[in-house]
Amino acid sequence: MRFLDRTSVIVAGWTAAAILAVLVGVVGIGLVGSGLTSERAATVLPEDEVERALGSAPTTNPTNPKSAPASNAAKGQTFNTIGGTVVAACDRIISMAPAQGWAVHDQDQREGEFRNGRDRVEVELSCVNGAPRLEVSND
Repeated sequence: MRFLDRTSVIVAGWTAAAILAVLVGVVGIGLVGSGLTSERAATVLPEDEVERALGSAPTTNPTNPKSAPASNAAKGQTFNTIGGTVVAACDRIISMAPAQGWAVHDQDQREGEFRNGRDRVEVELSCVNGAPRLEVSND
């Protein structure tokens, strides 16, 4: 008899948890869905009201001029090797992402190495005419 009571309690607990999970899901979907389909979201303004609203908006000039875009050297350039992908700028290797089955074994500012079970790919960074250049050697 004791075994039956224990089993009943476990079944009742799981049933209550399942019901609670479904209720939380339904309420959550209802809250998110009401914001997507509410009357306010479906309201479309007539063209003359849009023009009026845009015409009355104050125009401001930025007090700080836009900064110059970052140079390509700062962004980095992507190089694909058999061992993975290397992103490098002239001054350093920014990141190394191994291909499937490979791992990054070593990464310094100007050199790196990918390895898998039996092969390795060594990369060495240099800068030629302001652009990064990657020397790749497969061993």
